[in-house]
Amino acid sequence: MSKPQNHRRALALVATGVMAAGPALAENVAVSYGTNWVAQAEHGGFYQSVADGTYAACGLDVTIVPGGPQVNNFALMLAGRIDFYMGGHLDALFAVSEGIPVLNVMSSFQKDPQVILTHPGRVTSFEELKDLTMIVQDNAAYYEWMKAAYGFTDEQRQTYTFNSAPFIVNENAGQQGYLSSEPFAVEAETGWAPDVYLIADAGFEAYSTTIQTTRDMVENRPEVLQCFVDGSIIGWYNYIYGDNSAANAMILADNPEMTQDAIDYALEKMRAEGIVDSGDALTLGVGAMTDERNKSFYDSMVAAGVIPAGLDYTQSYSLDFINKGVGMDLRPAQ
Repeated sequence: MSKPQNHRRALALVATGVMAAGPALAENVAVSYGTNWVAQAEHGGFYQSVADGTYAACGLDVTIVPGGPQVNNFALMLAGRIDFYMGGHLDALFAVSEGIPVLNVMSSFQKDPQVILTHPGRVTSFEELKDLTMIVQDNAAYYEWMKAAYGFTDEQRQTYTFNSAPFIVNENAGQQGYLSSEPFAVEAETGWAPDVYLIADAGFEAYSTTIQTTRDMVENRPEVLQCFVDGSIIGWYNYIYGDNSAANAMILADNPEMTQDAIDYALEKMRAEGIVDSGDALTLGVGAMTDERNKSFYDSMVAAGVIPAGLDYTQSYSLDFINKGVGMDLRPAQ
């Protein structure tokens, strides 16, 4: 991990970044953001902006509502009980296909962190994964894409039950995972580090860890939405590059099963693989999305048979609140 910056300096930069993005709200506005799982480093940018006062500087009182196996924060957003949800690229498309008025307004991750793990040295390329038994959960959209784009088959797939034992004992298997989770767990259990293939690097273009909200929010409370997006963007810069200790303390408090070692591992992987700050984010700023990539991903999902043709995919996102270079001055000089 990089050494943390001086916290007082970081706060000054945060305040500058928020004000540069737009005026603060006239009063303290309470909003809530529901995550899609229990607290972890992959949620760090949002915790960062709560912890260091970025949201407050813009006039927001933000509550993070952790997700989990028994929590449906998406449904809570639809019911009006929370304001924003940590969504994804594909679920916004599904929402459009079902007539649900939600859309993505920012993508925290330029690369989906979904990976395939293999035994060390077993293969040397993503293409060679076709020679292995693939341990992947049922109905995984990325596997449908792998079938259409690379020729993987249903016959070679074995159902993943969120237990790595079948993979660990079979050197001719590849297993699904999350970049910062399963590789860490497998190495801790076995003592050997699996090889890791990021599906995004093979061409899977899904945006990930989005800010998703209702069309009512977009149309009737755009100033609140802009403040939350700007604050979240700045939070991700400061979490990835700055002093993230207060945010990590909040994550550990919200998820007692999390450890600092796991957070450190996740941060290292997110930085090394450009999960947050790569691609279009390098020129447009963290949170970037583009029309071109949204169309390309939609087309790939149609080709894979995941999404129907003829859908107005442009209703699944808005670029009005991003791509403005907010917070880019917080990125360290290369």
